[in-house]
Amino acid sequence: MIRNAPALSGEQSDLEAMLSDLASRTRIRVGDDNPDGVTAVRTQLAELGVWTLAAAGENAEAAIEQLAAVAFTALGRAWPALGWASVQTHAAIQALGDHLSEDVRRGTTPVAVVDAASTAARLEVRDGHIAGRIDRIDPAGENPWVVVMGDGNALLFEPHHMRFRPVGRTGIDGALTVSAEIATPMPEADVTIGRIDTDCARIRLCLGAAAVIAGIGDAAVDSALKYCGQREQFGAPLIALANVRDALFTAGAGVAATMRDVLGPPSRTVWQAAAVLDDACERVIDACATALQAHGGYGYLTEYTVECNLRDAVSLRAACGVSATRRRAAADLAGFNTTSRREPS
Repeated sequence: MIRNAPALSGEQSDLEAMLSDLASRTRIRVGDDNPDGVTAVRTQLAELGVWTLAAAGENAEAAIEQLAAVAFTALGRAWPALGWASVQTHAAIQALGDHLSEDVRRGTTPVAVVDAASTAARLEVRDGHIAGRIDRIDPAGENPWVVVMGDGNALLFEPHHMRFRPVGRTGIDGALTVSAEIATPMPEADVTIGRIDTDCARIRLCLGAAAVIAGIGDAAVDSALKYCGQREQFGAPLIALANVRDALFTAGAGVAATMRDVLGPPSRTVWQAAAVLDDACERVIDACATALQAHGGYGYLTEYTVECNLRDAVSLRAACGVSATRRRAAADLAGFNTTSRREPS
């Protein structure tokens, strides 16, 4: 269960308990070398109504958004790759709605979202056609749809428009990370969708990613506390050492602060949501590093989950395109891309 979350409502607590129980009972291994397992767990989440929890209606209420944040956090603890993929699915439906197939909504078909301003997207228009490459997408599924979000518009690519190649990275096993090359240049008019609210989709991406990474940090601190409570040194558990307790207190406090941010009211501007994500990445990576150090040399063994938690946190920061998000948010804060306070709908 989530250790560092603030007090949850009855409905939020029930959802968290359901997902924690699912994670503990599931014997399916989620990993890049087992894509069928990734699909099987994604299907289970969709059957439970969690995969697109806050995307069912065009204007999701704040309570549903907060419920989705709990789901993203719980998925971050158990399956970060699927948590991030679920966040992207929510954002894609937020931005494009009916332009996506029903299979995307049902979780049968994966979808990835990329910011056009990120360094990963290298697309250009040539003679009225779109060509280029997307260096990284993390769909947690094979043959995904891909959404490239611009300012008030988006490019939507179906799988047959692209050629996928696997991409190596340090963490988020099960993300099935690939690059996507536009295999056949397409007329711009066939893929450009204008006059859409990409700001709300970006808010959802930032807050959702922050919730997933908070779940990763929560799992790391939980593991470290359990290990230090059991591992004896100098005739007593490690947790008896004041410096160990202080370090884990600081790590837990950082994760708890992130939890308060991501599980709070969803009404944020673009730059505020980006600030939550930026802060979450820094706090959680520090917390995961502390949790690994608390294990001593054992922390670097794959037998213990903390080394995976740290790699997942670092890799998710890269997958979110935090640098590009920060640049866009700074422009928004400075008034170059002014947006009003809104709730993701």
